[in-house]
Amino acid sequence: MPFKIAVMGIDHGHIFGMLSNMLAQGCSCTQWWTGGPAVTENKFREVFPQLEKVADYRTILDDPEVKMVLISAIPCDRADLAIAAMEAGKDVMVDKPGCTTLEQLDAIKECQARTGRIWTVNFSERFEVAAVAKAEELVNAGAIGRVVQTVGLGPHKQNLKTRPDWFFDTQKFGGILCDIGSHQIDQFLHFTGSDMADIVHAHVENTTMPDHPGFQDFGEMVLRSPSGHGYVRVDWFTPNGMPTWGDGRLFLQGTEGQIELRKYTEIGQAHRLGNLYLVNGEENVHIDCSEMALPYFPRLCADVQDRTETAVGQRHTFTTMELAIRAQAAAA
Repeated sequence: MPFKIAVMGIDHGHIFGMLSNMLAQGCSCTQWWTGGPAVTENKFREVFPQLEKVADYRTILDDPEVKMVLISAIPCDRADLAIAAMEAGKDVMVDKPGCTTLEQLDAIKECQARTGRIWTVNFSERFEVAAVAKAEELVNAGAIGRVVQTVGLGPHKQNLKTRPDWFFDTQKFGGILCDIGSHQIDQFLHFTGSDMADIVHAHVENTTMPDHPGFQDFGEMVLRSPSGHGYVRVDWFTPNGMPTWGDGRLFLQGTEGQIELRKYTEIGQAHRLGNLYLVNGEENVHIDCSEMALPYFPRLCADVQDRTETAVGQRHTFTTMELAIRAQAAAA
């Protein structure tokens, strides 16, 4: 049964995917709030002209019909907003990173346990990518055996003209491993079936922006668990010749085959999304995943109604953010 949602914070563009995908499930939304000037506001008003901006987010939290709040505020502010929403009896979907410090994460854990609300982080590089949904289907069917290693690459364009001041402040965006690295940790844990991992190596640096010493344009980490190994590289080096924001890729090495995901484009080829390459004992194929459904959003809607964890486990979300924050601290 569809339910009512609302938006608190539109500072990052991921709010468009978060809201659009929930509306596609039949949810309704009438109000939004943001905590100051946001570079996304003009576009947000154009895409969602039917929504009313409210001056105080308490207007949203005091509405008994709102079941879930979507939060894409400045990263360092997301924890307090999520806690306020859960205290008001709302489930929460927050943009990544869901929080930026271990103290914030501990407060979120305490509130979630006490209130019983859902706190889910929209790891869009998994939840909003059809090729990843197809890879999950193939892995679950045993197409490459047990996944023993993941390699996650998350390059991005800088697009400096569109970036707000907080984008360059590590204390506000959390650092490159906490921020975009959390996507890759989520995928590592998910595909290797790991409940926790050791951070074997973590490194960050700023090579291209001396005028912004609080920024980080490169990060890498190595993860290890009893179930598998993972390497992650994230950066802001994607050149303008790329037809999209970044050539995000995921490599899954299994005991009986391998999968490569070229999620957002094909270098040197006609621009196309959702590319999956599978090699195992019987096949050597390219699979177009453009028609693959995204399971996270309908499952999340069911979880809100049924108080279940079919979209993503609460422990998994906590663990992903803990590792991202710890990796960032280890690299600093």
